[in-house]
Amino acid sequence: MARGHVMVLPMPCQGHVVPLMELSHRLVDHGFQVTFVNTEVDHALVLAAMAPDGAAALRGIHLASIPDGLAGDEDRKDLNKLIDAYSRHMPGYLERLVGEMEDAGRPRVKWLVGDVNMGWSFEVARRLGIRVASFWPASAACLAIMLKIPQLIQDGVLNDKGWPVRQETLQLAPGMPPLHTSLMSWNNAGAPEGQHIIFDLVCRNNKFNDLAEMTVCNSFQEAEAGAFKLFPNILPIGPLFADGEFQKPVGNFLPEDARCLKWLDARADGSVVYVAFGSMAIFDPRQFRELAEGLELAGRPFLWVVRPDFTPGLSKAWLAEFSQRVAGTGMIVSWCSQQQVLGHRAVACFVSHCGWNSTMEAARNGVPVLCWPYFCEQFLDRSYVTDVWRTGLAVCPGDDGIVAKEEVRGKVESVIGDAGIRKRASWLKDAASECIGEGGSSEKNFKKFIDLLSQ
Repeated sequence: MARGHVMVLPMPCQGHVVPLMELSHRLVDHGFQVTFVNTEVDHALVLAAMAPDGAAALRGIHLASIPDGLAGDEDRKDLNKLIDAYSRHMPGYLERLVGEMEDAGRPRVKWLVGDVNMGWSFEVARRLGIRVASFWPASAACLAIMLKIPQLIQDGVLNDKGWPVRQETLQLAPGMPPLHTSLMSWNNAGAPEGQHIIFDLVCRNNKFNDLAEMTVCNSFQEAEAGAFKLFPNILPIGPLFADGEFQKPVGNFLPEDARCLKWLDARADGSVVYVAFGSMAIFDPRQFRELAEGLELAGRPFLWVVRPDFTPGLSKAWLAEFSQRVAGTGMIVSWCSQQQVLGHRAVACFVSHCGWNSTMEAARNGVPVLCWPYFCEQFLDRSYVTDVWRTGLAVCPGDDGIVAKEEVRGKVESVIGDAGIRKRASWLKDAASECIGEGGSSEKNFKKFIDLLSQ
C-alpha cells in the first residue's frame, strides 16, 4: 500500500546522511515513497561511491540534490563556512525543488523528515503546506544540552555567546554523561572566530524544532535513560542499520573496500583491532606515525581505515614502507562497510573518534571501544563509553597534545584484556537488540512515527 511521499533532508555531512538513509530504507519497507535530498557535491560523491547494482538496491528512494551555496572548490570540512552558506542559500533552492517535483507530476510531498541541524527547512516546509517530523542524528544527551542552553545561561554556566563562564564538569541529570564545560559541542567544531555561526545555528534550531510534530533519534532507551527521562518527547528509534541479505546503499561518500571482509574471515575470533575515525577527523603526520607504530607495537592484527584526506602532508614513501612492514598483520583501506566490520566475529575492539553512528554501531555489536574524540559532540560520546556504560577506555595525549605509540599499545591491551568491559559491552548489545525487537521500546516508537507519517 502506498502511504504517501516523504522528503528526507540531512545536514550535508557523511555522519548525518548515513542514519537518514538507513531510516529512509525503513520508510520504503513501510510503503512510503522517499525523496532524499543531498547537496549537489554530496549527491555526486554518493553516486560515484555506489556499487554497480546500487541504483536497484535503492528501491523506492529517489535521490535529488540542491546547491549548498559554496563554490565548487571551497572546504566543506570547515563547518563554520558550510553552515553559514547553507543556512542562507538552501531555503530558496529547497522551495524550488518542491515546485519542480510538483510540476513534473510527482506525488505531492506530504511530510518532511528533516535533520534538526537543518531547522530552516522546517519553516520552508510549513510555508508550503508540508508537515514536519524531525530527526536528531547524535545522542539525545547532546540535544538535551542544546535545549538547556537558556537555562545554562541563566544559571551562569555559559555566557550569552555560548562560552563557559565557569570551568567545571556538568551533568544535567543522574545517569547522563558528565561533560566538562570546555568541551561543549558548539565550542569545539572549528576555528573559534567562527563559533558564533554554530552557536547561533543551535539556538535557532532549538526554536525551529517546535515546528516538528515529532522528534525521533538514533538511540535506544537503555543507552540514554537519563536523557529520555529529562526529555520524554525525544523518541529513540535506534540503533538504526540497513538490514537485509544484500547491502542497501546508505549514502557513503567513498567507495567501500569489500576486501576487508574476506581478510577478516581469515582471522581468529576476537583478535582484530579495528581503527576508524569517521569522515571528518584530520591527523597531523606526527600523530599518524605514532598511531601507526602503536598498532605495530600492539602486535595484533589490525584493520585501519585511512581516508585519502586523513593526513595532509604525510610522506607517501613512509606510508608505503610502513604498509609493507605490517603486510602480514595489518590491512589499510580507504573506507569500508563499518556495520559489517563491527558485526564480524573477528573484531576485538574499536579505536574510534566516537562519532554517534560509530558509538551506536559499537553498542549494537557489543564491541569494546578505545575512545579518541576529534571534535564537536564526540567528547560527550566518549563520556558515555568511559563513564556511563563503561564499555571502553580513552586515550590520554601527552603534554604536547600527541597520543604516543606506547599509550596506543597500552590502552589497546587494556581494553581487550578487561573482562568487565567485555561483559558490559555484551549487556549493551543485548539491551539494543531487545529495544529494536518485537515489542521493544524503539520498535514501538518507530510504529508511532510510521502512524504519524501515514496521516
